[in-house]
Amino acid sequence: MAAPPEGPHPERKRRQLYGRRKGPKFSAHQQSLIDTLLPQLHLTPEVGRDPRDYFAVPLHDIWLEVGFGGGEHLLAQARAHPGVGLIGAEPYLSGVAKLLSKLEPAPVPNIRLYTDDARDIIEALPDAALDRVFILFPDPWPKARHHKRRFVQMELLDQLARVMKPGADLRFASDDADYLAWTLERIMAHPAFAWTAASAADWKIRPADQPPTRYEAKALHGPPVYLSARRL
Repeated sequence: MAAPPEGPHPERKRRQLYGRRKGPKFSAHQQSLIDTLLPQLHLTPEVGRDPRDYFAVPLHDIWLEVGFGGGEHLLAQARAHPGVGLIGAEPYLSGVAKLLSKLEPAPVPNIRLYTDDARDIIEALPDAALDRVFILFPDPWPKARHHKRRFVQMELLDQLARVMKPGADLRFASDDADYLAWTLERIMAHPAFAWTAASAADWKIRPADQPPTRYEAKALHGPPVYLSARRL
């Protein structure tokens, strides 16, 4: 098997925020997609590089999806917005293989993938590079001793504040009410972000322009909840 490219900081030790990298053994076709199609779409983060340069088509906006799972949402957004570059970060290779199987018969030029820690991308981006960020149904790490492994931390919001343009949207979704409260508490405490809810019921309603994910349909931990914030 050809290993996917490593992140730009293999020598740096930091807290791992995701679980396993692979699920069941790949079929021969899935392995072929990992070996041949993935290298065509995979980006290597370069410090300070304009993210539009990772694409071969002209783009007016760049959106980042952290942990795209099987890629349903990423692919739907890319097809609906051909002028937007979608960067998807997903370390779970079985999910990556599912997305590749959808891209093989119908290539989408405004998608680029990264199969390692999304923080590598965020740290490499220049200032004010992103127009939207999706963090949809991340691992909630429900045990208190594991909360330090949750993706949303104040340090992460500091990094997002640097790379998101003023007015850019941050979209968060979870089926874990505690993680939603955790995230909202940190967003409201951060001076660079504002919660954009217009009513008390907004957290129950998925944004109309945000297609559902396969994981969302399962909602293993409870009803899906949604949070939107704006970079000030």
